[in-house]
Amino acid sequence: MTSPQPSDPVSRRRTFAIISHPDAGKTTLTEKLLLFGGAIQLAGAVKAKRNAQQTRSDWMSIERERGISVVTSVMTFEYGDCVFNLLDTPGHEDFSEDTYRTLSAVDAAVMVIDAAKGIEARTRKLFEVCRLRDIPIVTFINKLDRDGRDPFSLLDEIEKTLALDTAPVTWPIGSGRSFAGTYCFETKSVRKIDADTEPMTVSGLDDPALLALLPAHEADAWLEEAMLAEEGCKKFELAAFREGHLTPVFFGSALRNFGVRDLIDAMAEYAPSPRGQDADKRHVEAKEPKMAGFVFKIQANMDPNHRDRIAFMRVCSGKLARGMKAKIVRTGKTISLNAPQFFFARDRSIADEAYAGDVVGIPNHGILRIGDTLTEGEEISFRGVPSFAPEILRRIVISDAMKAKKLREALRQLAEEGVVQLFLPNDGSGALVGVVGALQLDVLATRLEAEYGLETKYETSRFGICRWITSQDPIALKSFIESHGSSMAEDIDGAPVFMSSSEFQLRYDAERHSAIVFSDVKDYQKSGAGKG
Repeated sequence: MTSPQPSDPVSRRRTFAIISHPDAGKTTLTEKLLLFGGAIQLAGAVKAKRNAQQTRSDWMSIERERGISVVTSVMTFEYGDCVFNLLDTPGHEDFSEDTYRTLSAVDAAVMVIDAAKGIEARTRKLFEVCRLRDIPIVTFINKLDRDGRDPFSLLDEIEKTLALDTAPVTWPIGSGRSFAGTYCFETKSVRKIDADTEPMTVSGLDDPALLALLPAHEADAWLEEAMLAEEGCKKFELAAFREGHLTPVFFGSALRNFGVRDLIDAMAEYAPSPRGQDADKRHVEAKEPKMAGFVFKIQANMDPNHRDRIAFMRVCSGKLARGMKAKIVRTGKTISLNAPQFFFARDRSIADEAYAGDVVGIPNHGILRIGDTLTEGEEISFRGVPSFAPEILRRIVISDAMKAKKLREALRQLAEEGVVQLFLPNDGSGALVGVVGALQLDVLATRLEAEYGLETKYETSRFGICRWITSQDPIALKSFIESHGSSMAEDIDGAPVFMSSSEFQLRYDAERHSAIVFSDVKDYQKSGAGKG
């Protein structure tokens, strides 16, 4: 491995996310990566008993109760010569928007696959998002200490399902109860499970010391299989990996701390340092001198005692220095970065300086939105932080009418965070909230009660679908909005939204109004233009 020079802070950065289907072991792997990085002293059990330490990246009460991640946690730590920015994304599909936004802020991803289940629906969907962004992927096949599928079957499924070449870097020695460790093809070394020591160097696959790790009746079959893998599988190629065509594959068991060191070493050696980012007017290189970055997440009340509001920003170029001033391109306003912060789940520290690839938290009182670009003055906006049309629309009702104003403000704040989408009907009727999945509604109700003291309930709406509308013809757009008043609303940015009862009705209206574009995706940069 060629170590980056300490004098080049950008080359030291590795910013990545972990993607997987729920229950594949993503949160456990996150914890063990942090353990190897020295960021935590003790890894807690994911399905901990009530009094045991909880997984450090799951901090919201609903996460602790259900054993799932529903918000993105950001964790910055050092390992070897590298600075890692690890973004732990929600595993549950109901929070896919948060995950999509997070993937706009990373340079690589680790794909976690359950050895018994292989590629699952959520994994496939997240992989496609990575492919759209040309994000290189390292694969970690987890839970080898349990009975699982044949390694060749798993590799074949990855290649056929994801159209992604595989290059196994390590190979499992046995599986389930007989899982004894892994063999590295390149170094001809064996890492034994439950042995926290340096790998054992062997002469090759047929070394007696290696074969002795397996039950006698399994050794010959394993040797034949491993030799076939060594000869028949593709060799790792850095260029193909960086271009997103090939994934190096590692085998292990995150729960038993095994294979994690190989994985983090691979991220240090293979994963790209911060890449350039496309803005609306030009491509911005990571090593440019002027600071620029974009906000991909807002999180409020991480510290319930202080009702704080943090904007998470990916630094794309230059150096962010504590105390500097930055321009919010959307509004033209200037913000002083007096207390930028590095995060480790809920824990935080002041960031005196940050470089391209780093993710910093910027405390603010509502002046920053998801998708905002911050620069040292240049009028550019970074692309690719989208909002998606919700799949569920509900009217929210509060029993105490005296708290209606407080509810509106709470919904506005939570909508700015991206917890839900908020739609205000043009006819003055009650606000509608939109979500991708039902679990988001649970989170909304929980947070309204815990953080704002508001008890709410949901009512079904006559609308089931909404679409943002635009047109090249301003007169046609105005006419459509006026003629469909009871079906029109505005989102939090004031953009017009058409509400429909069904797909059939939506198609009917779209066919009758060809000058109107009905869109199920909205770009944050475009939506926020001119709005304060």
